[in-house]
Amino acid sequence: MLTRLNRGARDWIASWWRIARFAMLIFSLALTPSTYSGANRAAIARQLVLAASANLLWFTVLASLISLVLIRIVVVTALSYGLSRYALEMVVRVLVLELIPLTAALFVALRSTLPDGVELAEQRADHARQARRSGQTVPPQDIASLQHAFVPRVLAGLFSVWLLAAVSCVTALVLAYITIYGFTPWALSGYTRVVGQIFNPAVAMILLLKVFFFSLAVALIPLASSYDDGLARRRLSSAHALLDMVRLFSVILIVEVGSLMGNYY
Repeated sequence: MLTRLNRGARDWIASWWRIARFAMLIFSLALTPSTYSGANRAAIARQLVLAASANLLWFTVLASLISLVLIRIVVVTALSYGLSRYALEMVVRVLVLELIPLTAALFVALRSTLPDGVELAEQRADHARQARRSGQTVPPQDIASLQHAFVPRVLAGLFSVWLLAAVSCVTALVLAYITIYGFTPWALSGYTRVVGQIFNPAVAMILLLKVFFFSLAVALIPLASSYDDGLARRRLSSAHALLDMVRLFSVILIVEVGSLMGNYY
């Protein structure tokens, strides 16, 4: 029992150390000028466009529909209890501060970064099989392949979370105004005053930090296992892919709990 616990603790520490090492390597390459030259620049631009075009439209439509439903539920409930003056604050806090950033991170993870990690792992496994058939040694990851394959996908994951969260938060604020006040400009001053009171410096900073840590988790964790030579083949198994999802969702949950504590305690 103790041996199994000891082995599990070592594996857990080693897995998070690999993720931290991968993150340091990726961000050091992201700050290197050679990463943005020639074919690498084209690969980064391609991944950014693919991530934005694949996720922005569908997520904006989905977030708008969910926002309309939740706004209507909150407004009707607040009116029935005589709390209509608190409806706008409830909508902004529930949607903009909590649900939309969380949903954006999960959407990008499921649509982009988790499939990208599986794709890179499959490519590395194919290269390893071809090298073994020809009697060659499997080459380790070099800086050029990291700059061309991993850095663009990590940057695209970061960019996608920020883009989806920003666009959807603005869309939700516009829909909240139209749903509560209608198509009139005369309530704009009161609306901006209430929203400004909610987004005080502390709340705004917590929201930015939450989106920042969400984007880091979504961009780094699914790709970290594909980088390690020892994990390239294991990642193809459903159990290891599930382990990546558990790691990612656990980090997102910790960040979300931390933001709730910062906002409401």
